[in-house]
Amino acid sequence: MKYKYDKETDILIIQLSDEKPDFGEQKGNIITHYNKDNKPVEIEILDASETALGMIKAMLSQKVKTTA
Repeated sequence: MKYKYDKETDILIIQLSDEKPDFGEQKGNIITHYNKDNKPVEIEILDASETALGMIKAMLSQKVKTTA
């Protein structure tokens, strides 16, 4: 896995595979790119500094379930 952050555009790209993407789907500020077999190969996070912060805050606000 590789990642690249562009400070000027505030975009974080997470490369999951060396395969080239064939298409992408956007949900909010997250674009997931897939290969022809519908396998995710790249994730692009727009407004990354705000989006990532929001994701972390949401995770931290969840109650942690423990198992005995």
